[in-house]
Amino acid sequence: MQILSRFYLSLNRLYRALVINRPYHVFTGLVILTIVAAFGMTNFKLDASADSLTLEHDTSIDYLREISKRYQSGDFLVLTYAPKAEMFSDESINTLKQLRDELANVDGVASVYSMIDVPLLYSPMRTLAEQKESTRTLLTPGVDRALVKQEFLTSPIYRDMLLSADGTTSAILLNLKVNNQYIEMARHRDALRLKRHKEGLSETEVKELERVSAEFLAYRTATAAQDAARVEIVRGIVSKYQDRAQIFLGGVSMITTDMIAYIKSDLVVFGSALIAFIIFMLAFLFRQWRFVILPLTVCLMSVTLMLGWLSWIDWRLTVISSNFVALLLIMVFAFTIYVVVRYRELHAIDPDMSQADLVLQTMRDMAIPCLYSALTTIVAFMSLVMSGIRPVIDFGWMMTIGLCVGFVLVFVILPAGLMILPKGEPKDRGDNSAALTVRFSKLAEFHGGKILLLSVLIALVGVWGISKLEVENRFVDYFKDDSEIHQGLSVIDRQLGGTVTLDIILDAEKNTIVINESDEEIEEDPFAEDTTADPASDMDLEEDPFAEVGDEDAFAEDSDTTSSASSYWFSVAGLDQIKQLHNYLESLPEVGKVQSLATVYQLARDINKGKLNDFELNVMRNMLSDDIKGFLIRPYLSDEQQQTRITLRVIETTPDLKRAELVEKIRQYAITEGGFHPEQVNFTGMLVLYNNMLQSLFASQISTIGVVFVSIMLMMMALFRSIKIAVIAILPNILAAGTVLGAMGLVGIPLDMMTTTIAAIVVGVGVDQAIQYFYRFRAEFAHDHNYVEAMHRSHASIGRAMYYTSVTIIVGFSILMLSEFIPSIYFGALTAFAMLMAVVGSLTLLPKLILLMKPFGPEK
Repeated sequence: MQILSRFYLSLNRLYRALVINRPYHVFTGLVILTIVAAFGMTNFKLDASADSLTLEHDTSIDYLREISKRYQSGDFLVLTYAPKAEMFSDESINTLKQLRDELANVDGVASVYSMIDVPLLYSPMRTLAEQKESTRTLLTPGVDRALVKQEFLTSPIYRDMLLSADGTTSAILLNLKVNNQYIEMARHRDALRLKRHKEGLSETEVKELERVSAEFLAYRTATAAQDAARVEIVRGIVSKYQDRAQIFLGGVSMITTDMIAYIKSDLVVFGSALIAFIIFMLAFLFRQWRFVILPLTVCLMSVTLMLGWLSWIDWRLTVISSNFVALLLIMVFAFTIYVVVRYRELHAIDPDMSQADLVLQTMRDMAIPCLYSALTTIVAFMSLVMSGIRPVIDFGWMMTIGLCVGFVLVFVILPAGLMILPKGEPKDRGDNSAALTVRFSKLAEFHGGKILLLSVLIALVGVWGISKLEVENRFVDYFKDDSEIHQGLSVIDRQLGGTVTLDIILDAEKNTIVINESDEEIEEDPFAEDTTADPASDMDLEEDPFAEVGDEDAFAEDSDTTSSASSYWFSVAGLDQIKQLHNYLESLPEVGKVQSLATVYQLARDINKGKLNDFELNVMRNMLSDDIKGFLIRPYLSDEQQQTRITLRVIETTPDLKRAELVEKIRQYAITEGGFHPEQVNFTGMLVLYNNMLQSLFASQISTIGVVFVSIMLMMMALFRSIKIAVIAILPNILAAGTVLGAMGLVGIPLDMMTTTIAAIVVGVGVDQAIQYFYRFRAEFAHDHNYVEAMHRSHASIGRAMYYTSVTIIVGFSILMLSEFIPSIYFGALTAFAMLMAVVGSLTLLPKLILLMKPFGPEK
């Protein structure tokens, strides 16, 4: 204790010497530091990449990158094209051609698939020789457009892909060039990160990770700028055709670009609205210009220092962490309110006290409760670091560091500013808020039983609602109905085969033996043919699909195969397995367009008018033109890896869509009915990454709340040395957090990356008020040892500050409802509601529990 006393005295002398006696030096130094930080904001960047929306150390993203590189399946942009003229009229086709030609010339576009680009295979059916000789498209003279429309609507290749069922909307797919350098750099960095997480890195590897991370970040920044520029170019092209057709743009890079625009807009709107509201509240509450300027200065300097520092070190804000600016303004403003209210109270009690003594006494009175309030809030945000979700982790760290900065500035800038400015006359003579808060204390005194009963009922309803809480949500619902993202995704989802991609990767069995170049039969070949039979004996020679081959060698080496082996998956046995799974996927109501080797298999059978053997399949493969093979085979087959790929799109608007259940249902069918071994079946795609993140939310919610509760209980016990006080303080805030989670479950609002942070924030911020109230209650109780009188006095004093800060927090979070991003709207509305419940609980349930349990000892 003596050591602590000496430390406290030393700290007190240092604080007086630096802040109270030299306010100009301190203030000037911090202003200069803030200006330096502000210069760094020229490097301020936002991030909406896949890295910012995935789980920490999720190996699924590495697998996705590996598959993307192997099949050269990269990002894409999708346009929905609904012409005002009839879809297959000359006017509409010419417009589509002009649009296609302009889009094909955009830098970074590898290919364009539209109605006029894809090869026609069924309108009418032609022999392979004819297909190889010339590829027919909708632009080919003499094509029967009625047959083409029927092919687009019914063929296994194009249905649910290019033309909507009503024939009014078509899709234009812009395949973007695969950035192999980006993939390799990302995989190298992630491999080092994963090793650091599991095993640790050597000194050389640590330096390597730093170098690779810096290089990748710079490259990703340049790539993101190119992607954004490409999206704007495409939008510029599309705008020229809006008078002739309704066109919506979709795709990952477009969504990324728009989300960054949303973040920027939210930062400007939230920041401006909050600053205006803070000025209004300060002027309305205190009616003294210095108590407007000083708190506002503290808030602005806190945000500027943090944003400047984040910019200097290139730590980027994401959709989630962008809310940190608004939250930091609110939290720092709350601290300034507590300090200013106490200063005005002391000034009113003793107007003759010197300014130095008045300021120093205010800081002494508020340092401990504000410190513990800050610590509880920091604990709440630190718990988010355990979530395992990258943007949530960043949000937790940013708020933790920001609160530390804000707390220091409150107890440096505010007292230094008060020492610089004139003392003035005391004007704290009470206000209407004191009368209002005292009414709450009377409720606790005379209607405490009803408050307890109502609290129990609310808790029970909350538990019931929490049991109904879900994590499944639709990505399309993250955006307002009138936004281009929502409109485009809705059209694609409902009319053009679904939005979210899922890839099923099938590996051949390890002991599968394939036919080598010398045609030797190897033991246990699963699809060996009888070499004594004529391989073409079962074919209808009068309608030979391989007729008119000419002198071309039908057995020439296929450029898609390796020099040593053919693929098991391009055999009858392999294709039958693929087709069975393909047909099952198409039968699922949640699944839209399915693409795999089954389509080229069906095409071959339709051309042959029946089944084929392995010999005929290989001949057919060699005879297909390069553009058809590039469209129907290469995206779905890797001969070298003995691997095939089935890609499908999920219809997000399907009622009661359960992503995890869908993936597991497909896996079980493939194993039990499809004849695959578990190790042969793997899943990847955006649906997998998104589902991994969603499924982690429940565990994240439980772990974060658990950490918050335990940590705050320990801190309350350390502050008040009482388990009873710790329990009393935490109960109203548990009720508030449980109420908002229960309300989400009852009205059907699912957990997402933003709403999963609400409970921890509410408990952390709500306990701030409990600490302030307990600290004041203990001081008031020491005067006369009367619990009821101490409660009334506490409500009239600290209750006012709680009222001010709560109004600010509630209105501040409500401002988030101005966002264009639906999760931000939910986050703002639900957090505001939870904070309302927290302050009502702190002014009613909390004092009733104090009166009931008497944690400060018996009355005298």
